[in-house]
Amino acid sequence: MTMHKTIWQDTYNLTPFSALNKSLSTEITIVGGGMTGILTAYLLSERGVKVILIERDRLALSTTGHTTAKVTAQHGLIYHELIEHMGLENAQHYYQSQLDAITLIQKLIEENEIHCNFEEQQAILYTNDDKNKKKLLQEAEAYQKLKISGQLKDNIPFPIPVKQALVMNKQAQFHPLAFLEVIIKKLMRNGVEIYENTTAVDIDVQEQTIVRTAREYNIISEKVIVATQFPFYEGQAFYSTRMYPSRSYCLGFTSEDNYPGGMYLDIDQPKHSLRYVKHNEENIWLLGGESHKTGQYNKENHDPYSDLEKYAYKYLPVKEWKYQWSAQDFTTLDKVPYIGILNKKHPNIFVATGYRKWGMTNSAVAAQTLTDLVTNKDNPYQELYKPQRFHADPDLKKFVSNNTNVAKEFIKGKVMKKPTEQIERKQATKTKIDGQTVGLYKDNNNQIYAVDTTCTHLGCECNWNQVELSWDCPCHGSRFSFDGKVIEGPATKDLKQVDYK
Repeated sequence: MTMHKTIWQDTYNLTPFSALNKSLSTEITIVGGGMTGILTAYLLSERGVKVILIERDRLALSTTGHTTAKVTAQHGLIYHELIEHMGLENAQHYYQSQLDAITLIQKLIEENEIHCNFEEQQAILYTNDDKNKKKLLQEAEAYQKLKISGQLKDNIPFPIPVKQALVMNKQAQFHPLAFLEVIIKKLMRNGVEIYENTTAVDIDVQEQTIVRTAREYNIISEKVIVATQFPFYEGQAFYSTRMYPSRSYCLGFTSEDNYPGGMYLDIDQPKHSLRYVKHNEENIWLLGGESHKTGQYNKENHDPYSDLEKYAYKYLPVKEWKYQWSAQDFTTLDKVPYIGILNKKHPNIFVATGYRKWGMTNSAVAAQTLTDLVTNKDNPYQELYKPQRFHADPDLKKFVSNNTNVAKEFIKGKVMKKPTEQIERKQATKTKIDGQTVGLYKDNNNQIYAVDTTCTHLGCECNWNQVELSWDCPCHGSRFSFDGKVIEGPATKDLKQVDYK
């Protein structure tokens, strides 16, 4: 039976921490307990900085806990595009920063003797499309210009139709929670205060910077790092207009065949990724893909898991299904993360966001960059990643396209007006009550849950996600349970419940 949780959560339990129950002060407050927040807290504490780390849920169980955990600088078709739009030097900086990230992770593993199944792998892009073959050849040329160790191949070791493949050598994979468990213990030894189940809702900028939490306890500090995947606090930096959210899905299965090694990503649509994990003396194959913009579905009753299963049965030697999970990621206008000062008006607030599905290395890039910036040291990559950058091409086109899409989704909201007796169990619909759009969900006991489907972040209209039984915001990626509770941000307030009889 497929488990509705990640293999990382199934095979590892991190020590819980209590919620913040009093107001405190410190040098640096880090909001967000994923890999970015944890690694940044570690590097700062190693420099003797006093740090408080808070997390809305549990450490490393949100985006970090839903990764496929590839530790690689091969981020799809990226280097040719970077050279074309940002220049050879910036493309080189991007690649080198990713190598530095891999080096940092490997160094921490070796120094602390962390047993996290870290192993070197090749990363391979492939295509069965003639147009994408041309793009792959252009990417190979970019590899040569950047002196990236890799080579072209005509096939991959699966019965998947392939016209061209591109290898990047000496990449890696690991178990992220096994890695972070040891780093968290180092944080505790270094005096970092950690609080879970603590939701930051606002930041006040006065003589010092004040993080306000949902339970009305404050943390006063000199500087704040917002590492919450999407910034819960934007401070008129308008990140909502400069990124878009997307969801992707993953299945884990066993096989009678030996996994041939390597981490694979096709560049055709829909994209699929493949790697394996060692668990209990057997290999679990991880098949990911079927991405779409959050809250935006191309067809009724779309089930990405079923589509992944069909793909697997067609091309891969499936024995038994074990796991399924989904993840959410944000993509910036130029595909490069925003890492640095929030904006010029808030020089003591820092942000890291927009990792575009490549959070393992970009988290380490962010940790090193932010640690340097908040301790007033130059960093070789701060100009490349600074959030204030703007390139006329292709940023302007994507800016217009992204915000046209957001505007459409803001006012769109399919209202079906289906009577509650016609709603199937574990299904939802929308209706109008006194002019208000209300989302109705019926559980297995025929109980109806009614919520105002207006997102509490910026007022966009949420849509129903039948696969994950959630109300998803198509504008900025906030997600809510069927009864309106926040699942993931940037929203910090639940959907309003509506009386329905």
